[in-house]
This record gives sequence, C-alpha cells and structure tokens, in this order.
Amino acid sequence: MAFSFPTFLRRRFTLHSVRCFAFRTIRAAALVLPLVAFLAAAPSAAFALTQADVAPLAGDDFEAKSAAIDKLIAMHDAASLAVLKALADDSALATDAGALLLQDGETTRDAVTGQTVAANDTTNNAQPVTLNNLLRSKVAGALSGLQLASPDKATREAAVNALLQNPDPSIKPLVDAARAKETDPALRKRLDTLWAMSALHDADPAKRLEAVQLVAARHDLDMNELLRPLVAKKADGSFAESDERVRAAVQSGIDELDAIQRRSQIAGTLFAGLSLGSVLLLAALGLAITYGLIGVINMAHGEFLMIGAYATYVVQNLFQRFAAGAFDWYPLFAVPAAFVAAGLVGIVLERLVLRHLYGRPLETLLTTFGVSLILIQATRMLFGAQNVQVVNPSWMSGGVTVLPNLILPYNRLAILAFSLIVVAIAWAVLTRTRLGLFVRAVTQNRRMAACVGVKTARVDSYAFAFGAGIAGLGGCALSQIGNVGPDLGQSYIIDSFMAVVLGGVGQLAGTVLGGFGLGLVSKAIEPFWGAVLAKIAVLVLIVLFIQKRPQGMFALKGRSAEA
Repeated sequence: MAFSFPTFLRRRFTLHSVRCFAFRTIRAAALVLPLVAFLAAAPSAAFALTQADVAPLAGDDFEAKSAAIDKLIAMHDAASLAVLKALADDSALATDAGALLLQDGETTRDAVTGQTVAANDTTNNAQPVTLNNLLRSKVAGALSGLQLASPDKATREAAVNALLQNPDPSIKPLVDAARAKETDPALRKRLDTLWAMSALHDADPAKRLEAVQLVAARHDLDMNELLRPLVAKKADGSFAESDERVRAAVQSGIDELDAIQRRSQIAGTLFAGLSLGSVLLLAALGLAITYGLIGVINMAHGEFLMIGAYATYVVQNLFQRFAAGAFDWYPLFAVPAAFVAAGLVGIVLERLVLRHLYGRPLETLLTTFGVSLILIQATRMLFGAQNVQVVNPSWMSGGVTVLPNLILPYNRLAILAFSLIVVAIAWAVLTRTRLGLFVRAVTQNRRMAACVGVKTARVDSYAFAFGAGIAGLGGCALSQIGNVGPDLGQSYIIDSFMAVVLGGVGQLAGTVLGGFGLGLVSKAIEPFWGAVLAKIAVLVLIVLFIQKRPQGMFALKGRSAEA
C-alpha cells in the first residue's frame, strides 16, 4: 500500500508525540508519587501521640489536663481514642516521669510507644489519673462524638442518644462531619437536633436561627432551659440574643413548648386522678356491698385489702420458688387467691361476730374496729412488721409515652382496666344471678324475703363474703403499685366510706362515680395546696354536698323501706 508523503509525516509526528507524552507522564509519576505518599503520611506524623501530649495528664493542673484532652479529641486516631477510653474507664496510670500507662485486664502498656510494660515496673510509682466531673463529662462526650463516625448504626444511635442527654459544644466539628455523612433519615434528624443544641451560640445569626427552629421543632420540654436564656435581658438592658429575628423565633418556640407543657400537665393530672380513683373504687366497691346493701359499718374493711395484698405476696413467693420460668403469669393465680383469702376471712367474721350485732350500728363499729387491730397484729406476727415487696411481672413494667413529659405506667393502666372489669363482674353478680336477686330482695324488705323462703342469714353471709373478696381484689391491685404492709388498709378506709356516701349508699354506679370523682378532685387540688390540705378540702366538699343531698348522687331504697 502506498502512502503519500504528507500522510507519512503526519503519522510519524503522531507516534513521536505519544512516545513523548508517555515518557513525560512516567517521569512525573516517579516524582509525584513519593511526594503524595509523604503528604499522606504527614498528618499522621504531625498528629502522632507524643510524650508531651500526655504529660499534662500526670499533673494536678486541670486546665492543662483539659487542653491535653482537647488535643486528644482533635487527633481522633487509634492511639488518642485508646487514651480517652482509658480515662473514661479509670484504667489510665501516670508515672512520676510523666509517662502514661494504659491498663487492659492483666496487660499494661505505654500509651505513646504501645509497648507492654512489666508489672513490677508499673506498681512502684504509677498512680491513677484523676479527673474532675467537668473533665469526665468532656471525655464521655468526646467518646460519644467519635462514635458518630462508626459504621455500625446501633453504635451511632447510642452515641447520639448520649450526646442529646449531655451536649458538649466542643464536639461540634464531629457533629458537623457526622451530619454530612449520615445516610439514615431518622439519625440525620436527631443529628440535626444535636447540632442545633450546640449551634445556639454560633457567631452566624443564620445558623442560630436554624438552630432555634430545629430545637423548637423537637417539642422537648427540656429544651426550654436552652431557649429562655436567649431572650433574657442583661444588666445593661440589652438582650442576650442580639438578632431580632432569632429572638422572635426563640419566643415563638418558648410559647409553643409552654403550651405543650400545659397540655401534658392537664393530661397527667387527669390520669393521676383516674389512677387514684381506680384504687379508691376497688377499695370502696366491697364496702358498697357490705355497708350499702347489708347495712354493716365495717371498720375492718381496710384489712380485707391488706389480706388480698399479702395473698398476692404469698403467690409471688411460691412462683419464685417453684415456677420461676412462669413468674410473669403469677398475677393470674394471685387474683383468685386474694379473692378467696379475703372472702374466707369475711365469712368467718360475719358468722362469728357480725351476725350477733345486726341492728346495733354503734356496737358493730366498735367491734369491727377491734377486729381490724387484731388482724393487723396477727399479720405482724405472721409476716413481720416490715413492709414486703411485690414485684411487677415484666408485662406490667415500664410505660407508654403519650405526650412529651408524660409517661403512663403499665401497672397503673392495668389497675384501671382491672377495676372496671371488677365493677362489671360485681354488677353482673348483683343483677344477673340468683345470689344477686336474693341480696336485692333482702335489701328491699328482709321480712318479706324471709316469708317467701329466702334464707336471709345465709344471704347476709354470702354477700358479706363477696364484698370482702372484692376488697381482696383491691389489695391484689394495690400490691402492684407499692409496698405491702400490715397498715395498708388504714390508708383507704376513710376514703372508701367517703366514696360510698358520696355516690349513694348501696348504689354501685354511685360508688364508681364517687371513687373516680374523689380521685380527680384530690389530684386537681394537690398541686396548689398539697396532699394533706387537698384531703381536708375534699372532706369539706363532701360534707357540704351531703348537707344539700343526704341520699348522695344516686338514691336507692334500703332497709328503711320496711318501715
């Protein structure tokens, strides 16, 4: 094949250019690669841990120690991270010569050289490095900040949680780097909040404004303490926050957090009132039967609560000893045990004592008061005078968060539901069973019921045992929210009588409203006057109410119908 002369020249020129370019590239690479390697190693060499870096940690100057810790944080390499971990674990030792030693189990090594040090060389003059609370907090924050770059999501999440509890402005660069690299949306949102908490005092007003908006959007009531100083005035009358837009955003955030706090307080008061009302309801429900339907003023009714609580304690101990694997199910067996134990004591009390005192209220009151003292002393002799503890099963531990700063405990929710179930059972027994029919008949007209064949004495015994058993269920519930002691029932007997009288003697619906009403009113007054004055105020209100409506909220015909 023939080539023209110009084409040949052009091809020779092109091949020569390629060879020259390749030669120049190889020569440049030979010169540049060692320089790149040197530059890559330069930061490591510049930030390598030296004896001068750790020497201040062996002294007593806490400012020098703080500066040394700041330098370790800035290095954030493996050696400095090991030193920070040792400082946090109290496993760092300092020698008289200023050397820093790190203990890891049975091994002790030099923090700078990494060489293992013999034990006899470390025990002569090495002393633990001491840090005050401020420095400990800084070390803990630094470790959490360095963990923000961990490839493990769980580790990063734990670090964010720790820093949100105790934010440290000195780790803001680490937070900035973590925000730029974080890919998880939920963690990124929490990192934004963490960044905002450390950027509230940034020199840039735009960043401060962004930080305020992020902090306010978190709806965390603890953030109020971070925002309020920004709108406070100094001694010269100027605001701590100089930018007007930032101050407006801060005030708006404070107003929103205050509104959330008010809603949480109202909801918390309502739940506390319902929780107390459920306890009073369980205590008063049995009394409504024994006092309202039978007409017995039983001052020993509180001791039925105590018997039910101790029955629960016994069942718990039996499960712990013989069926530890099924411990979470012990309340299912404690409920019938508490009912039966209190019911048996109630039927014995009715047949041996109260049956001979019907129609004599004063003698009944004094006798049952004496019986309550006997039961309390017998419990002290059997279980001891000290309180005993009933442990919640795992499914009743913890709580559910429904509003910021408002957690509803599972045990309180369970008691509230349990009290409503007990009310439904009591209503069904009294209105849908043969025993309930006889009880209502004897209540309406004892003599006429006896004339038609109703064994009134047996009905009284069964009704009294049923009321005592319901009180035992109340004791089972009370054992889940506090310690159990011989004097447990004394705290609820007066409130139980007030709930029964307020609702209407012998009326279950009135007892429900009376119990919950007393609980809500008491908890509504307590924040203003305290627990003692609140109880006095409730008593005064009940007295005034009874003066206007002696029959209570719900009137029910009782034994007076026989007249």
